[in-house]
Amino acid sequence: MKKLMKYLKGNWVYAILAPIFIMVDSLGMIVQPYFISKIIDVGIANKDVPYIIRTGIFMAIFAILSMLGGYLAMFFSSRAAFGFGANLRQDMINKIQEFSFSNINKFSTSSLITRLTNDVEVLVQIVQVLLRMLIRSPFMLISGVFMMLTMSPKISLIFLLLIPVLAILMIVVIKKAFPLFRKVQTRIDKVNSVIRENLLGSRVVKSFVREDFENKRFDKANNDLKEITIKGNVLMVTLMPTVMLIMNLAVAAVLAIGGSGLIEVGTISASITYMSMTLMSLVMLSMVFMNFSRAKASYDRITEVLDEKPDIKDKENASFEEIKQGLVEYDVEKFDFADSEGESILRNIHFTAKPGQSIAIIGSTGTGKSTLVNLMPRFYDVTKGSVKIDGKDVRDYDLKVLRHGIGMVLQENRLFSGTIEENIRWGKKDATMEEIKHACKVAQIDDYIEALPDGYQSHVEQRGTNFSGGQKQRLAIARALVKKPKILILDDSVSALDATTENNLRAALNEEFKDTTIFYIVQKISSCKTMDKVLVMDDGTIVGEGTHEELLKNNKVYQEINNSQQEVMPE
Repeated sequence: MKKLMKYLKGNWVYAILAPIFIMVDSLGMIVQPYFISKIIDVGIANKDVPYIIRTGIFMAIFAILSMLGGYLAMFFSSRAAFGFGANLRQDMINKIQEFSFSNINKFSTSSLITRLTNDVEVLVQIVQVLLRMLIRSPFMLISGVFMMLTMSPKISLIFLLLIPVLAILMIVVIKKAFPLFRKVQTRIDKVNSVIRENLLGSRVVKSFVREDFENKRFDKANNDLKEITIKGNVLMVTLMPTVMLIMNLAVAAVLAIGGSGLIEVGTISASITYMSMTLMSLVMLSMVFMNFSRAKASYDRITEVLDEKPDIKDKENASFEEIKQGLVEYDVEKFDFADSEGESILRNIHFTAKPGQSIAIIGSTGTGKSTLVNLMPRFYDVTKGSVKIDGKDVRDYDLKVLRHGIGMVLQENRLFSGTIEENIRWGKKDATMEEIKHACKVAQIDDYIEALPDGYQSHVEQRGTNFSGGQKQRLAIARALVKKPKILILDDSVSALDATTENNLRAALNEEFKDTTIFYIVQKISSCKTMDKVLVMDDGTIVGEGTHEELLKNNKVYQEINNSQQEVMPE
């Protein structure tokens, strides 16, 4: 908990006030049985009505104090706990934003969502419990034992004999519960993973008529979660009836002693009430530790995220000099993913892209084209060798400065819920409307946007589902262009465009961004014809470099790609 207490920042006043008012609430409850015993043994026994009224007034005052204390304790503990949760979630999301692709790959998306939601919620609940029950239960326990000792040492002896039995029971249950709750959180991950895949791939599921298969897959994950949750909860609920059995036996023992006439009726009544209070306090204390066992599993999963060291980070003396030319030099001996085995993903990558050049990268699927360009903005770092921009190793740049100077359109075009204007402003938050419209014009999407009823204020659904593939690609290109980068990377991001729109886009880029070094990852030979340079990749390395005409003459891999695309099916 020491690590987590820092997340109470801004909520310490609430965290301090909650236990204080818990004490007020508990004190109000503790004195009630004492007053009742006095009413019975003194007031009723002596038929002293004024004494009964005076004692009743004191009971009412303490009852009101208890009610106010309980309300304020709940209010302050809730404010502290939910403030804690908000701070913890914010810190986690900040940490995740620092992760490289390798770090993110270490945790599945569904697992990160569970850790940010369910696991944090478990810790929020434990903070609430900590501020209330962890103070209330010991206080009630100690106060109850003290009151019993004061009123009747004989009865308190019965209770003191029960404490070791209850302690052993609690330890056994908690020890067995912890591993079960860790499994619960893992299986929640699995359920979230299946749901996410099912929803994101709903079109694929329906097109292949795989609804029954997906239902069975979810049913298995759901049942696995149900079974382990039931197992853990059954273990927890066995504690209550066992304690109730012990408590009823203790009450029977008290009544047996009281039946001898050695103890007054009021004292017996108060002692039974205090025994019930103290035993219930023990149960509540055991539930606190039970919640701790579950929270420990969530805490471990959260700290795995918080303790993860980003493998892409700024150097201490990182350069804040902006990219001004767009000169790119690759001298990469090899690159491997953190968990990859066997031959390196990239090997012997050596080329130079001069400012303003257009570079096409072509090759069969899985040859490392996207990985190659991902080294420029440092989504990954080279294992051996270097990537330089304007003569400086990319690892020497401040990350934000580096990425501000590179415009990138990824294979999967992600749009965010909001408006078209808000999505374009991702590229440059202070962009003027003229800059936004100019970027959209170059991206060949301006006419479509202006034809919409709300124009640039038109709503974009989450993931851009209300736009076609080609429209999403052009909006993503406009988002990259609005920041006027010195280096632009188009990672197979014109695949959904027709030939005319693609040609118009390239012509506009050549005219409006002639000083920008542009990398195109392409699949079609026709896209390479107007490029200043073409890089041919095969099996993680560059096997050809030159213009379209040069490669057609002397590069076997390029010739094979060209021939495969030139084949015409016979009539």
